[in-house]
Parts: sequence; C-alpha cells; structure tokens
Amino acid sequence: MSRLRTAAGAVVLSLVFAANAFAHARLSPPVTTANQLQLFSLAIPTEQANATTTKIVFNVPAGFSIDSFVPTPGWTRVLKQTGSGDNAVIQQVTWTGGKVPTGEDSLFQFLGEATNPGTYTFTVQQTYSNGQIVSWS
Repeated sequence: MSRLRTAAGAVVLSLVFAANAFAHARLSPPVTTANQLQLFSLAIPTEQANATTTKIVFNVPAGFSIDSFVPTPGWTRVLKQTGSGDNAVIQQVTWTGGKVPTGEDSLFQFLGEATNPGTYTFTVQQTYSNGQIVSWS
C-alpha cells in the first residue's frame, strides 16, 4: 500500500511481542494495515553457547489470522486451531526438528492479517537442545 493511501485514512495496527520479547524475538513488519493479507517473518536468535534451537511455539492473538505458511526446510509444523477448512482459526504454531546453532536465527514466514486496528501481542517459547526453555512473554 502506498504512503499516500496510508496517509489518506487506511487504519494501521501495531504488532508487538510482550514485554522483553521485543529485544530478541522479532516479527516483521512491526506495523501493517488492518484487513490486508501480508507476508510476515518471525526471527528467533539462538543465543546460548553450545546449544541449538530445536523447538519454537508461537501463540497467535485473537483477531489475527494466519492464512498460509512458507515452507521451512528441516522443521515440522503442528497447528493448534479451532474449526476447519475456511473456518479454521490458528491459535498456536509449533515448529520442531530444527537445529539452529548459536549466533544464527530460526526464521519462519507466513501470510497473515489482523481483522481490526490496534495492537496485537504475540508470545514465543523457544526450546534449546540442552532442555532450557526461554519464554518471550
């Protein structure tokens, strides 16, 4: 959407992580237009030495919908959802099976949209190969 149209009255919403998650887990773009399907990227850094990221749990807030996913080689995706088919509402996405080393990011992409203007808060839980779990919430 052009800047002119945005300035002319399109409603913009913010996408944020809760509290301290914003410094580490990143969802981009951080601002989007309501009711407009867009490509989102979720990047989670592996910060622990001598460990890999092996599992990511991404909680989807009410009012935000995920339409489809970009394939993530090496990862298996499991959805927690209500409804089915066109009426399915994804509430949580769990990716497992990856082995992202220290200093690199896990990257997941999906097409999604928010139904109403406002701020949406996402939470992420990251599991390391040593069993430690970090909650970005």
